[in-house]
Order: sequence, then structure tokens, then C-alpha cells
Amino acid sequence: MSSLKQGEFVGSLDCGTTSVRFIVFDQYANIVSQYQSEFPQYYPNPGWHEHDPEEIQQISEECIAQACEKLEQAGWAKESVKVIGITNQRETTVAWSRATGKPLCKAIVWTDSRTKNTVAHFEHLLATTGLEVEPGQFKSGEDGIEALRDITGLKLSTYFSGIKLRWMIDNHSEVQKAHDEDDLLFGTIESWVVYNLTGGIQGGIHVGEVTNASRTLLLNLHKLTWDERLLRFFGFRQSILPRLVSSSEVYGHLSHSPLKGVPIGGLVGDQQGALVGNKCLRQGEAKCTYGTGAFLLFCTGKDIIKSGHGLLSTVAYQPGPGAAPVYALEGSIGVAGSAIKWLRDSMGFIKSASEINTLAASVPDTGGVYFVTAFSGLLAPYWDPGAAGLLIGLSSYTTPAHIARATMEANAFQTRAVLESMKLDSSTELKHLKVDGGMTNGNVCMEILADIGGFEVVRPDMRESTALGSALLAGSAIRLFGWDISNPATLTEVNTKGSRTFNPRMPEEDRDKGWTAWLRAIERSKGWDEGVSE
Repeated sequence: MSSLKQGEFVGSLDCGTTSVRFIVFDQYANIVSQYQSEFPQYYPNPGWHEHDPEEIQQISEECIAQACEKLEQAGWAKESVKVIGITNQRETTVAWSRATGKPLCKAIVWTDSRTKNTVAHFEHLLATTGLEVEPGQFKSGEDGIEALRDITGLKLSTYFSGIKLRWMIDNHSEVQKAHDEDDLLFGTIESWVVYNLTGGIQGGIHVGEVTNASRTLLLNLHKLTWDERLLRFFGFRQSILPRLVSSSEVYGHLSHSPLKGVPIGGLVGDQQGALVGNKCLRQGEAKCTYGTGAFLLFCTGKDIIKSGHGLLSTVAYQPGPGAAPVYALEGSIGVAGSAIKWLRDSMGFIKSASEINTLAASVPDTGGVYFVTAFSGLLAPYWDPGAAGLLIGLSSYTTPAHIARATMEANAFQTRAVLESMKLDSSTELKHLKVDGGMTNGNVCMEILADIGGFEVVRPDMRESTALGSALLAGSAIRLFGWDISNPATLTEVNTKGSRTFNPRMPEEDRDKGWTAWLRAIERSKGWDEGVSE
């Protein structure tokens, strides 16, 4: 192997909802090597969605090893990888044993909606007893809801990790016992993966990165610390929580694998990773990632903007230990690519996800069909856990092609709904939207998005933005290539490949007519499932 070339590269481990990939980038964001593998999904009951944390870990290590093998096949020594970053599906919750290092139950995935009763319990608690904001001083009712939002930027929802963890403690005796005996470790996926890559039970570190922590309902968004008032409210021990870290610093080193000894220098939730990967680092810049769900983030700079229109305040990234964080407004859409997966796997309309473009393009419109893809309720800007999936406007004329097109239109309508809210909150109207993620590979989908949204859609040629984001944060931590995430000018040579712009062509009258019908469909979807058992 002495003939292998020595280079300087950065690796990114992208732990998504359905697959893991490891990508090796050069200083211009060219992909030098990559390997991807899917892992099993578990749906034991309606509305439930689980992962096996050990399977995620095994697949992660397989992807690193296989990508390194491909790197060497391309003529580069694996020692060329100088640092790695990790980006991950957010909110997905893991509980494991401090003593054994093993998971105590399956992970509850961000899409999972089993916790409606748990949410209802805390809504009642907030309405009656309230949240203790100062010793002996409680805020309840609407004041309590606002107090929770003021601290966390979030609202009570099945979506967030703290609610999922509470359900685990209340419903898994092993997790409750571990919590009572101080044997429980809690973390989101980046926390679990770092723990294992740095040694696990043999000295692995238990850390949680701030963009992921900001999705737990436990983080003080202003101070970037775990908030004791929230721990009391939800009933958690402080000792179960990971040590908080920034998005860009050396946390530890890989204890094994072909990259043994390589530092881990970047951690970031996947949607914030895509914001960084798209270099939306300045106030007023935005992107939308279309994967399993769709997530639109609007950078608000050093300011926390409190939404009055159904959006969340969140941490965009923290460029280093002790550094001032950058914040964002976020609109989270629960179902995007997963609706296409449903058409393929459950309905049998298509054999592969890419076929939806051909099927949808075979008809000029949906024939009056609207599809509200509320498989687990509705997230932003509606926030209705009781909403149900709805296909409306069906007739004997309807074909699978009309439903395929309605699926793509649902994605566009929900994006427009989030952008309408963002416009009201930020007083900024986006003229164009940067997009990335698996769904953006299809031109038909992008044309529909531009038509229904009424804005330009800009799709970069290199669309691995999420992975690139964690790579940029990792490189910045050791100043590889002179990168400094706090100074966007140092990133000007990164990912300068071209992009394609999709312009709206639909007449304004038709756009408004479709939007009005969509709003009617949304109203019919809402509140179908009360979701709370007596």
C-alpha cells in the first residue's frame, strides 16, 4: 500500500432516518469516496416508528470501513482523512445503560406519534399547575405555554425528544429502573454514535450537541444550558443528560475502525447541517431539505425570533466552545419523501421512488385530488397531532397518476404554508429558495414546487448538503484548508459547482385557486383523531 497517495480530506457520517452514509470530501466539496447502507424500520403499532440503536451503530461503522476501502481503491491512503463530522436525524431518542453501554429499548423515531397521551398530560399540567419559572412562582394556562416557548423556542408536541424519553420511562420498566438507580444515559443519535465511536463502555464520551439539544424541550435556548426548571417539570434526573458541546470542536477520537485516532470535530442536526452545507450562514438566508420530511430553515443571525405563526425558534449552529450561537426559524413538515415511499411500499403504485416523476408527469394536473399527508398528525405551521391523512376529490376519473401528482403537490403546498408564516414572522419575502435532499432529484417535483409556491427554486448540482455541513464544521474545528465557519469568506471555494433554477409558470389565478382548495382540505384533515384515551 506504499504507493497510495497522501491527501487532505474530511469525512462526514450522515446518520439519516432510513440510511447511513459516509462521505469523504476534498477542500472544494468534491466527493472522493462514499458508501451508503439502509437499516431496518420498525412499525409495531399504528403511529409508532422505532429504530434499533445497535443496528444504526453497526451500519455506521460498516459505512466508514467501506468508504475507506473505496478511498484506497481510488489510490488514496485512508490516513488522508484528517477529521470527521457527524450529522444525524434529530429528535430520535435513545436510552441506554451506563453500566452495560447497551440500549434499554428501541429508539423512538422523530416521526413517532405514540406520545399523544404524554403530551396531553403535560398540556394539562401546564394549564393547571403550570411551569415553575422562579422558586415558588408558577406560570399556567397561556402564560405557561408562552413561558415554555420563551425558554425552549418550542411547543409541547410528540415531535420532541423530552416527551419521547418521558414515555420510555413511564412505559418501559427497564428504562424506569435505570432512571431510578441512576444507570440511565439519554441522548439523541449523535450522542449515541459518538459514545460508541469513542469507545462505548470502554471510555466512550457522553456528549450532546446544541442543535440537537435544542430539539429536546430541555435546553435553555438563550443560555445553551440544560434548564433545571424543565427537568423538574418533566421529572428527569440531571445525571442522565449528556455534556453539552458546540457544533465545531474536537470532542474525542475514534477508538477503532480504519480511522482509529482520527478526531471527531463537527456535530450537527441534519437540518442545521444542510443550512451550513448550503452556506446559509448570514441572516436572511434560507434552505429547504426534502428527505423523509421537509425542513425549511431561515437564518436569523444572533437574534432569537419568536414566531407568531407556527414556526419554531432553534439553534442553527454554534461555531465553537463558548462562541455566540447563530439562530434560525424553522418550519418542520413531517411527511415529504416518506409519502413517496408509502406509494411504493404500501400502495404498490411505483416500483422505485424515482418512478413517481414519470407517473406524475403523465397527467397535466391532479384531476381535483388533494392529498394531506398527515400520517402522524401535522407539524408546522398547523401543529395538530390529531390531524389524519386525507385524500379528497377522488372520483371514477382518478388514477394512480393523479394521486402521485397530488403527493408532489402536497409537498409544495406545505412548503408554501411554512414560507407564508416565515414571511409574516421575518417581514422578508423569499424570492428564491435553495433546496436539497433526495426528493429534489426529480425535475417534475421541482417544477410543481415553483408553480405552487410562486417563487424560484434553486437546486445545486452537488446536493449532499447535510453531509457537507458537518464536514465544514469538522474541518473548521482544526482549521483544515483554512476553513473558519465564523468567517464565510474562508468557504468561498467550497461547492462552487453550478445550480439549476426552476421558475414558476402557473398563472396566478390557478395558483390562488389551488391554494384555497388546499386550505379547505387541511381543515377537513384537522382534529380527526383526538389521540387521548380516557
